[in-house]
Amino acid sequence: MIRGVIFDLDGTLIDSMPMWTGIDERFLRENGIADPPSDISDRVRKLTLDEAAELFREEFGVNMTNRQMIARIEEMVRVEYEENIPLKPGVKRLLDLLDSAGIPYGVATATYRTLAEAVLRRCGIFDRFSFLLTDADYPRGKSFPDIFLGAAERLGTSPEETLVIEDSLHCIETARAAGFVTAGVYDSASEPDIQDIKRTADYYTGSLEEINDILSSVYVTAAK
Repeated sequence: MIRGVIFDLDGTLIDSMPMWTGIDERFLRENGIADPPSDISDRVRKLTLDEAAELFREEFGVNMTNRQMIARIEEMVRVEYEENIPLKPGVKRLLDLLDSAGIPYGVATATYRTLAEAVLRRCGIFDRFSFLLTDADYPRGKSFPDIFLGAAERLGTSPEETLVIEDSLHCIETARAAGFVTAGVYDSASEPDIQDIKRTADYYTGSLEEINDILSSVYVTAAK
């Protein structure tokens, strides 16, 4: 039985990945890199914020501190999170199902806390989550299980009774290796990894609507 759920944010709860795919290229261009490599966003999305800043400095010679780089990127995307980025279909229905079953849930994300909180508040669901964990809480990021284990501790559940819902392959690999039940959900940014995600995750779905159906039919009886 699933007794707790850990949600990723970008590409899972919110449809933000199209914006993130271009933000790294935009940042590098405004710092004098006229032709950023086409794979830069794929490389950066697997890094923590400080690791990405180090990459920008060491590989591209960006003359800013880590904090300055993080602050600038936050500013570039702030308006999108505060005003434009929508929830993915099925989010509220899935949260309703979890609430009705008494199953607690939280968010574990690599996104800056200010942005994550802003979009969840604007969409009216921030207060529904038990917690919001970010790289600021667990600096090693999702290539290590720390953030998932910390989330499970807050939920009061063990990994084998906790469902991790993610769109990214490396996050699913980390969670599954740590003993969590995993569900991969489709996002266009992860399309190159779809076959590997399907092989790795316990479940793979095209949308959160399908996650809702899986939980309804397989796991949600009574979490009491």
